[in-house]
Amino acid sequence: MIEGAIFDLDGTLLDSMMIWDNIAENYLKSIGLSPTAELRIKVNNMSLLQAAEFVQKEYSLPLSVSEITDGINKTAEHYYREVVELKPGVLNLLDHLFDNNVKMCIATASDKYLVEMVLERCGITKYFSKIFTCTQEGGGKNEPYIYRKALEFLKTPKDKTIIFEDALYAIKTAKNDDFFVAAIYDEYEKDPQEVEKISDIVISDYNDLDGFFKIIDKM
Repeated sequence: MIEGAIFDLDGTLLDSMMIWDNIAENYLKSIGLSPTAELRIKVNNMSLLQAAEFVQKEYSLPLSVSEITDGINKTAEHYYREVVELKPGVLNLLDHLFDNNVKMCIATASDKYLVEMVLERCGITKYFSKIFTCTQEGGGKNEPYIYRKALEFLKTPKDKTIIFEDALYAIKTAKNDDFFVAAIYDEYEKDPQEVEKISDIVISDYNDLDGFFKIIDKM
């Protein structure tokens, strides 16, 4: 049985990628600017801090990076506070891991106050012992630092710890650092075939986890 689990949030636990798919565009529009058609692609694999630094420079914004991140968060806050829900069946997995004393934490690009807000509203705060964010850890998921910090906190063996992710670039980072990765299907991922190719396990439906449980129970 696995001993530790590190969960991404958006697109993995939450059905929320529709927010972040065009968040930078929406933010710029909210302050009266017209984003380029390429902006979404350019910031797609960035952390919130990296995206804020990018748009500050790219659009010569007379705002600090902190002011920009605050503005982006405000753009997303309504959805986290009132709209976003868990992906169907997520509780099946969390309950199974919790009942088997698996230590769990979150590693996400979203800011901590948004994470705490939505976890509380969705009733899953109790499952996670700590929240790691790219902003606090000082790097995006194009590097493995946040996963290493989460593993260090859990104090579980690496080969008994699973990372749950939906985004290809993050999955590549985790796999390149020799983590066991369970890929979560999300419709906003542009290359699901590559995700399936490089991941150890693919979960396409949280309501159908019998095969997954049989695999992880033997780890």
